[in-house]
Amino acid sequence: MPSARPSSPGATDPAEDPARPPSLVTRLFWTGTSGSALAFWYGPPAFAGIGLVLAAVLLHHLDRARRLRRRVRRLARRHAQTLAIRRRQERFEDAYGTLIEDGWLKECAYFLDRTVLPQLGTRHADLFARERSRMLGIIDAVAEAVDLPDEDEAPEDGIDYERFCAERLARAGWRTHRTPPSGDQGADVLAERDGIRLVVQCKRLGRPVGNAAVQEAAAALPYWSGDRAAVVSNAGFTPAARRLASATGVLLLHHDDLEELEVEV
Repeated sequence: MPSARPSSPGATDPAEDPARPPSLVTRLFWTGTSGSALAFWYGPPAFAGIGLVLAAVLLHHLDRARRLRRRVRRLARRHAQTLAIRRRQERFEDAYGTLIEDGWLKECAYFLDRTVLPQLGTRHADLFARERSRMLGIIDAVAEAVDLPDEDEAPEDGIDYERFCAERLARAGWRTHRTPPSGDQGADVLAERDGIRLVVQCKRLGRPVGNAAVQEAAAALPYWSGDRAAVVSNAGFTPAARRLASATGVLLLHHDDLEELEVEV
């Protein structure tokens, strides 16, 4: 399960946040003070009413963390499909059979800091650091709960995997053409739709895809007169590959993305 990180862009220091809500002590003090003044006018029943109000304020405060987690879960579910695909991409077993989750843990932290916390505002900012581990756990649980197609259906053979990816693109309305096994200059599949030519390299691997595949896809783009280039894989992508893809405009995709793929030039 994702672990907490000590610092993050979204973890606002409540001591430095002028917009944070009043503390529990402040709320109880002013509720009790204003209520007591009224109670002197209306007698014992008013004191009982003040007690109930103070209890309600206390219970509402104690329930803040649960309400925060509920909002995080609701926001994560809006992106459940994408999170599930990223979870599949970024978790893999190394040559020793050890499950490597580093990429997925970073993805959870990125999603929390860049997508979730900005939408939560400052009302619960004082809880962000304390609840960070639980919020990351909620994101992981939401992603894990999505029923993705069985990964085993993707062929292990490279040529068969290229055909598998081409078929998925075809189901999304793309006209596909597989390049020759030799002399493809970094492209395995050419796909066209709505006047857009997509140059695709397919990688069926047991580890994250590195820089080389992104470089090859970028080089294949002008060779095949394409509009966009993409690397499709069953695995995730290394941080270096992601940085290079961002700089070159190469799309990094999981084959589960292909059946609903929309590309803009």
